Amino acid sequence: MNKVMDTLLSHRSYRSYQSKEVDETQLEQIIKAVQAAPSWINGQQVSVIAVKDEDRKKKLAELCGGQKHIEEAPVFLVFCADFYRTYMASKMEELPFHVSDNIDTLLVGATDVGIALGAAVTASESFGLGTVPIGGIRRNLKEVIELLELPPYVLPVCGLCIGHPAETPELKPRLPKQAVYHTETYNKDVHTLLEQYNEIYADYLERSSQGKRSGTWTKAVANFYNKEYYQGIIEGLKQQKFLSDK
Repeated sequence: MNKVMDTLLSHRSYRSYQSKEVDETQLEQIIKAVQAAPSWINGQQVSVIAVKDEDRKKKLAELCGGQKHIEEAPVFLVFCADFYRTYMASKMEELPFHVSDNIDTLLVGATDVGIALGAAVTASESFGLGTVPIGGIRRNLKEVIELLELPPYVLPVCGLCIGHPAETPELKPRLPKQAVYHTETYNKDVHTLLEQYNEIYADYLERSSQGKRSGTWTKAVANFYNKEYYQGIIEGLKQQKFLSDK
């Protein structure tokens, strides 16, 4: 084992932070790690907006569904799929620009954001900082776009709280390796593995919440995907010209 692996395997989500600021030199290194991450065709289709202003963080916390840790964290990063620079490059080279006509653009943007986000999490944790990704940045997409003054072809995909942890939560158990790692072909026989994991997860949930929470993993994810979770996604994609109105 090495320090990088130690950092990766010790990952947990932190939702409570000290009032201590994040060192600017460390934040700069985190962004350097983001920029060093791979991207499709070296298109570098990601932009990061750092939000430190208390009023703006408070508003984002509300827009993300009342997530107070956004307001509490000294730094909140918003990761955006960014094709505005690509749009400008196309204008400079006097070539057509077909982002709105290609659904693969969304896959590229989301993939690049995911890679960049992972780099930021690992870099932050290497400094002893805590993080928690925030998918709720898409809950009120139009309002977030307006608040951050995003131009066309820029879409907020995920947020990231960064700060000095006020507490250290228990490591959350993961699915069995056999349910995630497949050799040569996909193994669809996961029912028993999920039942086993449900027992482990239910025990963790009750223990970590001191008996205040209960349930299984399958119940949690099934409930989440039982409905359309965020409204206005299609409208936001069209507003930012990721989808055409055709």
